[in-house]
Amino acid sequence: MSKLTLSVDEAVVARAKRYAKQRGLSVSKLVQTYLAIVSDPPQAGEDPPILRSLRGTLKKADRGEYRRHLARKYR
Repeated sequence: MSKLTLSVDEAVVARAKRYAKQRGLSVSKLVQTYLAIVSDPPQAGEDPPILRSLRGTLKKADRGEYRRHLARKYR
């Protein structure tokens, strides 16, 4: 494993540390995961991991109700 030195705003580092701690991870692991995702984009026709994880969660959703919700929200 190699080391990488980054210059990052102190406030961003503080938020990243809190985020990582809440999830039981290290900031290094967060950065490694992010870099792995962005450096190896999905092939044509393949969904990114975040979309694969969400697939099927809205099977019973009412599209009309969702459109009404958005219309009220962004009036």
